[in-house]
Amino acid sequence: MFFFKKKGIPLTDFFSDNFIDIHSHLLPGIDDGAKNLKNSLELILKMHSYGIKNFITTPHVLGDVYPNSSETIRNKLKEVQTALKEKGYLDININAAAEYMMDEQFSLRLENDDILPLKDKYVLVEMSYFNAPINLYEILFEIQLKGYKPVLAHPERYNFYHNDFDNYFKLKKAGCLFQLNLLSLTEQYGKNVQKISNEILKANLYDFVGSDTHHHHHLELLKKISTEKNLKKIKHLLKNNTNIFN
Repeated sequence: MFFFKKKGIPLTDFFSDNFIDIHSHLLPGIDDGAKNLKNSLELILKMHSYGIKNFITTPHVLGDVYPNSSETIRNKLKEVQTALKEKGYLDININAAAEYMMDEQFSLRLENDDILPLKDKYVLVEMSYFNAPINLYEILFEIQLKGYKPVLAHPERYNFYHNDFDNYFKLKKAGCLFQLNLLSLTEQYGKNVQKISNEILKANLYDFVGSDTHHHHHLELLKKISTEKNLKKIKHLLKNNTNIFN
């Protein structure tokens, strides 16, 4: 029985036809993801071969490093949508939001209602891997005051929370939703991240999943998650993505 659980299954069986990936970096040349339009299409078509046909791609909006405006993101999205249509991939649906670093500039965008949500009022946010913002809970409150729902990208990757699991409960209590990176089920980000992601799963704190695809290496690693055991662990999250974001 244990062997059966470990057995690999095709990724096309792992992802349903209406699954939607809500975290990726597939727009050309605006962050650390796809380098150009050719690279964008290669990544999208590789994911299509895995059975992923619906995307809300999320370029970084990060201070002066990736100062992407909503207009920049929309223009790049249009470029990709047009190219896919021209190549005849009519069964691929791609839209765009953003992955917002919770910093001062994000607070200004929030104030000015210059936000690209995943859908409706769900906003994908992240924080530095070194430490949480001093005013984190104020920012989360501001997001909700504006009528949005904060979705924290990859909470398992914030190492500064690993030694005090209660922080995850505090974030949930503050109205934060959690998005698991699929590759956190592998050793891609280190054994500690893999371990904590399983602990968060056991505590039933995750709400959604995302591939967080940046490049081909991520897509090669994605094959590793496709086991019966993993599918059983995150099936409810895959369904949440479908039910909320389609």
